[in-house]
Amino acid sequence: MIISVASGKGGTGKTTVAVNLALVLAEKYTVEFIDADVEAPNAHLFLRPTFVGQAEATIPVPVVDEEKCTYCGRCAEACAFNALAVSEGIVMVFAELCHGCGGCSFVCPEGAISEMPRSVGIVEWGRAEEFNLDFAHGKLRPGEALAPPITRQVKKHMGRAEIAVVDAPPGTACPAVEAVKKSDFCLLVTEPTPFGLRDLDLTVKMLRKIGLPMGVVINRADMGDAEVGEYCRSRGIPVFAELPFDRRVATAYANGEPIVRSVPGWKEHFEHIAGAVLERTAAREGA
Repeated sequence: MIISVASGKGGTGKTTVAVNLALVLAEKYTVEFIDADVEAPNAHLFLRPTFVGQAEATIPVPVVDEEKCTYCGRCAEACAFNALAVSEGIVMVFAELCHGCGGCSFVCPEGAISEMPRSVGIVEWGRAEEFNLDFAHGKLRPGEALAPPITRQVKKHMGRAEIAVVDAPPGTACPAVEAVKKSDFCLLVTEPTPFGLRDLDLTVKMLRKIGLPMGVVINRADMGDAEVGEYCRSRGIPVFAELPFDRRVATAYANGEPIVRSVPGWKEHFEHIAGAVLERTAAREGA
């Protein structure tokens, strides 16, 4: 079972929810935690895994054999990302724009294009023995623009446990879509503000576009308005929890401590959320 945790915007408490949900589930199941927020991974600060492996995350970029090239320009025409430019007697490759799709080599009539790997970041994996969790995350190199290739390589470390919890990046762009794809359920974390509602709406539309079932957790629910709850009810989206603002949670977060272990009363919140997610997923599988 793959449970992704996502949000329409940053700062809603998504990683906090993902980490503490995983810890509650790990008391009954084998669990692996996948930090797919490769531009700003931070779950390791709370789970403190011991890493046992590391690999370069790469994408294939074109290399042109100019002895074979006739400068016909078909490779540049096929590239949707303008990663190649062809002029008389020269082919320019802009590796930073390349998405590694292989289209240029496919259309080249002379077989003049091969590919070589280009590193865009790293993937690390290991285990958080203290919390009985397997762990993997990716780190996009500073200055790189393409997060999805690393996300795909991080997600290859799923499948050894009964449940995978995926901490997705915020937003609805390609990195977020890649992170939540093929999940069995997506838990959306939002806040009761106009910005929170607007970004929640965008994320709901994205998830419905790809056909992914969802539920909502409203964080700091006592510090905003009621419009997020009304939005969810009007669209038939279950709200699994309305978490209150608690200064003790902020303190635990600042100290890198999971709140289910350090703040009395909060473990029950996440047990309820975990139960609701599992119940919805089981009902969907039995339908």
